[in-house]
Amino acid sequence: MSSFHYAFKIKDIQSTREFYVNLLGCKEGRSTETWIDFNFFDNQLSAHISTDFPKLDYCGKVDGISVPIPHFGCLLEIDTFKKIQGKLEENNIEFVVKPQKRYEGKTGEQLTMFVFDFSGNPLEFKAFSNSDEVFSI
Repeated sequence: MSSFHYAFKIKDIQSTREFYVNLLGCKEGRSTETWIDFNFFDNQLSAHISTDFPKLDYCGKVDGISVPIPHFGCLLEIDTFKKIQGKLEENNIEFVVKPQKRYEGKTGEQLTMFVFDFSGNPLEFKAFSNSDEVFSI
């Protein structure tokens, strides 16, 4: 298994469950009153309640677009990307970076979009036109 584990801060369990389970379709794992785990596209997310959220820095410059740092996300198949895009649009989730194709016609061509979860954590979803080019130069 080559999955990652990522622990991050959230404002509350209820809105986090709403975003990751009901909106994105992630399966809920273990939880307590102060944290909750999710199967985030075969990766383990562990969300912990906090009141101390650092300010985001839009220092990431990718293909002429400023992106929030830090952020996390996942690589998806194109059909899954489109399905998630549709769910986000149906639920009027505001895009930080609207769904678009980056590096069109070049190595690494990909669909990308950024949103905030309900605790203000930025997430990026990507889908490469050719999955063999994820790490290509």
